[in-house]
Amino acid sequence: MTARGSKLDRLKRRSSEIATRSTLYLRPKVRSVIGILLIIGGILGFLPILGFWMIPLGVSLIVADIRYFRRAGKPRSETPSHPGDRS
Repeated sequence: MTARGSKLDRLKRRSSEIATRSTLYLRPKVRSVIGILLIIGGILGFLPILGFWMIPLGVSLIVADIRYFRRAGKPRSETPSHPGDRS
């Protein structure tokens, strides 16, 4: 694996950890405000302190509060949904 690939994997893993922790410890309104601020900061990513990495992190914080995406992101269990289903 290249150095760039490992950095990308670390970034994905870290952003996933941040999004998971935020859903546990922050209120939905606070997450939305932080997500919007991160997206705005990401748009200004050409500035020295801000970066384009802020956009996907902000989107992940906002999407955590949308019920449809929250259900779609959960892994499906391997057990059948109904007791009679065996396929």
